[in-house]
Amino acid sequence: METHSVNYLEGRRLVKRWNGPVPAIVSLVLTLAVFYATWWIFQDPRGLMRMYTPYVGYMYTRWWLIVLIWMVYLFNYWPFKREWVERTHPVVKGVVLTAISVAVLLILIKGFFEGILGNFGLAYFNPERLTALPSVTNFFAIEYAALACLMFAAIASWLSPAWVVACEEVPWQDLPQPAKGISILVITFFLSTIVYFITMHSHMAILYHPWQEFTAITPPYWEKFANTVSGNFHVSWIMCCTVTVWLVETIWERFPFSMIERNWLRRLVAFFGIIAIAFAMHFFLYFVQELTWGEAIRGTRRAFAPDWRWLHVGEMAVFFLVPALFITFYCENWPRKYSLPANVLIRTTVTAVAAVLLYIFYYKTSHLFLGTQKGFSHPQQFPMIPTIWLINIWLVHHWFMDNWPAWKMAPKTTAEIEEDHAQALEKARSIRWTPSLGWGLGAGAAFGVLAYFVSVNVLPYFYNAIDIIK
Repeated sequence: METHSVNYLEGRRLVKRWNGPVPAIVSLVLTLAVFYATWWIFQDPRGLMRMYTPYVGYMYTRWWLIVLIWMVYLFNYWPFKREWVERTHPVVKGVVLTAISVAVLLILIKGFFEGILGNFGLAYFNPERLTALPSVTNFFAIEYAALACLMFAAIASWLSPAWVVACEEVPWQDLPQPAKGISILVITFFLSTIVYFITMHSHMAILYHPWQEFTAITPPYWEKFANTVSGNFHVSWIMCCTVTVWLVETIWERFPFSMIERNWLRRLVAFFGIIAIAFAMHFFLYFVQELTWGEAIRGTRRAFAPDWRWLHVGEMAVFFLVPALFITFYCENWPRKYSLPANVLIRTTVTAVAAVLLYIFYYKTSHLFLGTQKGFSHPQQFPMIPTIWLINIWLVHHWFMDNWPAWKMAPKTTAEIEEDHAQALEKARSIRWTPSLGWGLGAGAAFGVLAYFVSVNVLPYFYNAIDIIK
């Protein structure tokens, strides 16, 4: 007997059509082909629509990601019934759900941000309002409006899934749809608005001369600490939060937070633990740039400027997300045969190595086939756009199309779902404090300290030994 009381993703079983790595390879080739075709149509500066300005293209890319998260994680495919989602052919389902996501995307950007907020609240959300101001050209009006919109998106793409992953949908977990989805959407949108005004509004206020001192804190409060007035300081740690949420949800299987038995404590620690991990990533990746390129100098431009360095933290972080999602979506979260901590450690190591290789490959080749400009810090070089565009393609393929054609979907029975939950809970709860666990934690801490000092000493030599951009 099938159950409709759980999320569709939990209630499905994806079965390989072929043995070995063939399904993963087929899916990778297929999705890369779709990625490149759609990139040429919508984003490529040499293509058809040329949305890669870059902020306009990034705005649509980031908000599409959020709409996909809303449809699946918050609303569980509502208003479609479970029977339709389970029985409809993956291609038909993919086309219909993707079309709906694009429609919601356009309504959100053109209707809400540009139409309502831009006309009745904050002028910088509407390009036409900005062009009416002295000295604002049409190009910068479009870019500034897109920048404001995507900055809001950066926050929403962290908080929307965080409420599901960390807070476990509490206190609305037992509500039917659409009440549950609307409740989580409202609270996360509300929190996103607060965070936006605290972190991003001052950045927008200083883009126009004179600085808008009456409506924002200028210079921003983070100026001395971050050595810049740019909101890129916040973009970087928020992007790290987004990446960390999905690392926890995918290759980490919500470990180590799943070990905490008290529900309220687990959710609280998970939510703020994700932020703590993100800040560690945030500062380490900035320090990596100091080690490789030298100290950032305020007043310089591009690669040596603090504002670009903070932005590049977010760009580097997203390279970790790509292999992590591939491992989960197409490699069945390999490996699974060891203990949960061992599995997580192996996946994280593989993800980190793959992220570095992808980073090198991207900067060596992106200007050849994506239409970007050569170099790390060129204004037309924005790696978060193609990487998130590829992730969006994977989300459509995995969430809407059930990894078709290399996999087929078979609904789980109620007993199978309950057994899966019991096994996951047992696996997490079985990790209790023992002398061996103490030795393991001690060894892990020592390894972390060692890895830090090795990185500090090795990274400059490693960077000088390889020539990513000739």
